Amino acid sequence: MATKKYLELQELSDAELAAELKETQNQFQKMRFDHAIKGLDNPIVLRDIRRDIARLNTEVRKRELSQASEEVVAKRDQIRRRRRKS
Repeated sequence: MATKKYLELQELSDAELAAELKETQNQFQKMRFDHAIKGLDNPIVLRDIRRDIARLNTEVRKRELSQASEEVVAKRDQIRRRRRKS
């Protein structure tokens, strides 16, 4: 079952998605710095933000692959098969 955040990310345009990713990464850096200097009241927030960044990156990559040509997809599959054999 898809989460609410995942469904919201699917509705965003590519530009909005990139802006959200950049904003979230900046927020994570600031919070990590604050946590190192003075500590946070709830450090679990760092984990949540890191997971949000991963969700955003996943959606960006999913869109890249959906727009990729058949040649690129075939080459990617070939590389993945070689990696599995090793």
